[in-house]
Amino acid sequence: MDLSLTKWSEHSGNPLIVPPAGEFIIADPTFLPPEQSPDGRWHLFAHGVVRGIHHFVSADGLAWNRTATVVRGLRPFVAFVEGRYVLYFESIRSPFRSAIMAMESADLRNWSKPVPLLEPSLPWEGRWFRTNGNPCLVHYRGQYMLYYSAGLVWLKDCGFPEPRYVGVAFGVSPLGPFRKHPEPILRPDAGVPHRNHGAGAIKVLFDKEEELFWGFANGIFVDSNGASRSDIRLMRSADGISFGEVHDAPLVRPEGNGWKKALVYALDVRKVGGEMWMFFNARDGWFRGKERIGLAVGEIPGQRR
Repeated sequence: MDLSLTKWSEHSGNPLIVPPAGEFIIADPTFLPPEQSPDGRWHLFAHGVVRGIHHFVSADGLAWNRTATVVRGLRPFVAFVEGRYVLYFESIRSPFRSAIMAMESADLRNWSKPVPLLEPSLPWEGRWFRTNGNPCLVHYRGQYMLYYSAGLVWLKDCGFPEPRYVGVAFGVSPLGPFRKHPEPILRPDAGVPHRNHGAGAIKVLFDKEEELFWGFANGIFVDSNGASRSDIRLMRSADGISFGEVHDAPLVRPEGNGWKKALVYALDVRKVGGEMWMFFNARDGWFRGKERIGLAVGEIPGQRR
């Protein structure tokens, strides 16, 4: 499954999910295709600002209906591991601190009480505002790797922060305990135009066929006009720690004057049949922007639909 050769196209019906009533954004989607769900339907979780994490259900992955608000939190990630569903998310623990929490479920409707998994503990995870968020769990050779974002950079034209670093922690079970890698695996770099302000976040897939980790990263950058931006890039790693970029061009980028005008960032990506499906959110402006969710589909060479 060589994702470096995958050709991506954005769905013609984008955006597919708009903010529910009472919200002005819907962001950071994470999803399960029918073959991974308990009822043979598509399930997607995404957060708003006012009401927390929303649960959407679909028969085809295109037309979505909101069913519930799950929990107060941000930036969810859902996984089916060891016979149960786990919803990882970022929780604001105080005005100056966030942590990664987790809840379990057998049916995606009834959830256990949230438990803390990862809290800021390393010097680079923030000075005044210390954060752990944007979780992504990967199972690799008998252990679990929990990717996360930490620290913040300010987007002055948007009026909110985005993550500065990306790190990884290692655990023996989906609920930890987790041991953190001591240094960031991604950081802002003035020499990398599309990551010159912040590392943003990453979603990682382990490819058993290629023995490679594929990373879908949305770095935070300031463009030549001084505007905050983000796009989605494909990365690759042999060990899940040292990542290099596969292409010079993004898979999905901000463009035009529509729903993707300003930034394209948080995402989740999974293999669905012979394709890769990526749900992502985009922002149509800066300070007064609205955020919605769309879909990009990747055709994998040699794979049948």
